[in-house]
Amino acid sequence: MNRHTEWNRRDFLKTASAATLAALASNGPKEAFGNSYENPPALADTMIVLWMGGGMAHTETFDPKRYTPYEKGLGSDQVLSTFPAIDTVVDNIKLSEGLEKIGSVMDRGTLIRSYKAGDLGFILHSRHQYHWHTGYAPPLTVAAPHIGAWMAKILGPNNPDVPAFIDIGQRLDVGEGEELKAFHQAGFLGSEYGPFMIPYPDEAMQSVQPPEGMSASRFQNREKLYRKLMETSPIGEFGSNYHKESLVRSMDKAHRLLNSPASKAFDLSLEPKEVYDKYNTGRFGLGCLLARRLTEVGARFIEVTTEYVPFEGFDTHENGHSRMVGMKEMIDGPVSQLVLDLEERGLLDRTLIVLASEFSRDMLVEGKPDLIVKGQVTQPDVIEEEKFYGMHRHFTDAGSVLLFGGGIKKGHLHGVTADERPCKTLEGEIRIENLHATLYTAMGISPKYKLDVEQRPFYVTKDGKGEAVKELYA
Repeated sequence: MNRHTEWNRRDFLKTASAATLAALASNGPKEAFGNSYENPPALADTMIVLWMGGGMAHTETFDPKRYTPYEKGLGSDQVLSTFPAIDTVVDNIKLSEGLEKIGSVMDRGTLIRSYKAGDLGFILHSRHQYHWHTGYAPPLTVAAPHIGAWMAKILGPNNPDVPAFIDIGQRLDVGEGEELKAFHQAGFLGSEYGPFMIPYPDEAMQSVQPPEGMSASRFQNREKLYRKLMETSPIGEFGSNYHKESLVRSMDKAHRLLNSPASKAFDLSLEPKEVYDKYNTGRFGLGCLLARRLTEVGARFIEVTTEYVPFEGFDTHENGHSRMVGMKEMIDGPVSQLVLDLEERGLLDRTLIVLASEFSRDMLVEGKPDLIVKGQVTQPDVIEEEKFYGMHRHFTDAGSVLLFGGGIKKGHLHGVTADERPCKTLEGEIRIENLHATLYTAMGISPKYKLDVEQRPFYVTKDGKGEAVKELYA
């Protein structure tokens, strides 16, 4: 059990499971009656989300504040940033020390400093990650599709041999795995639009080959038996007819990939050693390399994550400063190299890169002072141990999002946050429905796009009210 309240965790799982079962039992979505929107012209063909799982502190990364170096006896209320600010190639944009390589490509992108996470009551990672990835806050009576699933459904694949929605780096058998499964799926859209999961990018090639030791004929026979089981099973055993057919179509796509030359994109051993080494900071770095290779062969939507595991990665409940040192080493080189490689190949202008996290962090301030998550590190007034030097509390009033390519302005800074605690959003606030509207619009999808589910409309942005932030476009 983690430090989140037991009641809220169980409530989330109960409602998410009920919504998933409801999706399987339904007859699937239908084109909504009375659609009056027009899809905008696409600025990008591919989207890559670089997910900083666990809550990336904005004052320690892309929105540095007054720096206070560590010393024993330091007052906690004096600390806003534990890293000094550094210059970038854009005069008015400074980042936090340790992000020098990303700073060197800031003239290719836009930095949003004013993302404000949803007010969902208790600030829980699983609920806020669900909210970010679907645009809807749980609980819901239907299983909301992941943004990647919407892309797969509406736009289809760029290359029919390549899965339209690929998720790299997240295991689902770790802490809070069931909560992660709740949004790593296509919801009511059906299995064929769900993610092709690759937890270990260095083993990606194994995902597009029959299991080791299994002959091709045995593999084909197993697939035939499974299809027969699906066809002869009673309605409801594997979901509705719609969802059974969707599952069969997803199998067809998987087999097409097995026999396609595009499958070689999954093989990182084909990369020159000098290129491989530039990305090799661990699973996230190699995930960025895999994302570049998949973009080259026509993937539609790719997510690469630093991986959310409770109390690991960006989930810095203690030792915040030292943990951030390691996380910056993990992301700085691969993110910048991905931008440069796509640019060199002429792909950056039609690829939208989005670096984001579910919320931010502060040393002292909890984003919901009246609903503090139980069991957090108790922050002393005076720091006598270095483990208390860093950002440990969940904070939702400001956060950073980084955008590259896909029709986005270059060298642009959006939003202002306070220079003193709480370092909240002051100007240019962007919430998830408008951020999603911006991303969908860039990909050529109207924020008002909807399907009828259970005889009522379901929109890609909450209630179809998301509005693109047009000043972010070039």
